[in-house]
Amino acid sequence: MDPLALTLIELGAVVFCLGLLARLAGRTGMSPIPLYLVGGLFFGAGGMVKLEGMHEFAHLSSEIGVILLLLMLGLEYTAAELVTGLRRSWQAGVLDLLLNFLPGAGLALLLGWGFVGAMVMGGVTYISSSGIAAKVITDLGRIGNRETPVILSILVFEDLAMAVYLPILTATLAGVSFLVGLQTVGISLAVVTLVLLVALRHGHHVSKAVHSENSEVFLLNLLGAALLVAGLAAAMQVSAAVGAFMLGIAISGATAHNATRILEPLRDLFAAIFFVVFGLNTDPTSIPPVLGWALVLAVLTAATKMVTGIWAAKRAGIAVPGRFRAGAALIARGEFSIVIAGLAVASGAVPHDLAALATAYVLIMAIMGPLAARFVEPIVGMLRRPARRAPLPFRPAG
Repeated sequence: MDPLALTLIELGAVVFCLGLLARLAGRTGMSPIPLYLVGGLFFGAGGMVKLEGMHEFAHLSSEIGVILLLLMLGLEYTAAELVTGLRRSWQAGVLDLLLNFLPGAGLALLLGWGFVGAMVMGGVTYISSSGIAAKVITDLGRIGNRETPVILSILVFEDLAMAVYLPILTATLAGVSFLVGLQTVGISLAVVTLVLLVALRHGHHVSKAVHSENSEVFLLNLLGAALLVAGLAAAMQVSAAVGAFMLGIAISGATAHNATRILEPLRDLFAAIFFVVFGLNTDPTSIPPVLGWALVLAVLTAATKMVTGIWAAKRAGIAVPGRFRAGAALIARGEFSIVIAGLAVASGAVPHDLAALATAYVLIMAIMGPLAARFVEPIVGMLRRPARRAPLPFRPAG
């Protein structure tokens, strides 16, 4: 068959199936991410159907998916909100980092994956899914709850931590010397600081540069700027994803709101392809040997996220039900965890078992997180309900 025809047929079939999976996820009230990963496992290496024609397109599309994911995550915050959130939540953020980075790193060392594997798995287990958390809070009508700012502050701290972590990880995966790695981290921190300063003082100029009343021009400006900044960031040995995230932060006000609206369908398409490609590159037969470890890690890190949320909400003076809601909202892992694992596997610096473990772990956590958020309040209510006292025996007067 003609290669172009084969690519179009395979791509069309995959995208159509993604639509069916997204519809199924919507009807069940869960995130579509685990279904996309399962779809990739079905079509990929070792799966029931192996795709050969769409490899090159899928690889480039998945990279664009990562850039759009991080760009739109940056659009959710202004520089002022990031700085305020950092000041407000740094103690909870440090606790979050310690409690949730160490389990993944420790397991990687236990499995003999070395320092690089520990760096990767620590990041996989540390970062909560902002997308799933935001969707859960919205779907359950908790946007106005007192614990919601606490949740968002922790998510902001995690996103800032990723802006530092990703360049360090990139340098580590590349196997560069300590001096070069230190230089890369220094450049990254300088870029992040510079962008935050520009966004605080001159964000309106950045917004004006990309804004247009014409939706077609606006889309082209946004996408072109995102790819350009991501490419320049990668050329400076700073993660392309961080470059896109920083651009999103620099765009503010009504421009950020309109950018989110216009980019959302494009983000959903390319992000879905990214998750499928990660599944395509993971052999499903490699998952059963690590499934037990994934379950242990899931239970442990669900508990550590609960502790983080409860502690942070307690410090904010929030009542017990709100504390548990805050913890449950942080449980889900998703897009960032897969981005980290995808970078590591693509570099060839980690064993393929790590991809299998990360896939199984994210599958479990992306399902567990929304379920925990939905049912934690009734469970806490049942536990706090006072036991009914048995009636005193009747004694007739006299």
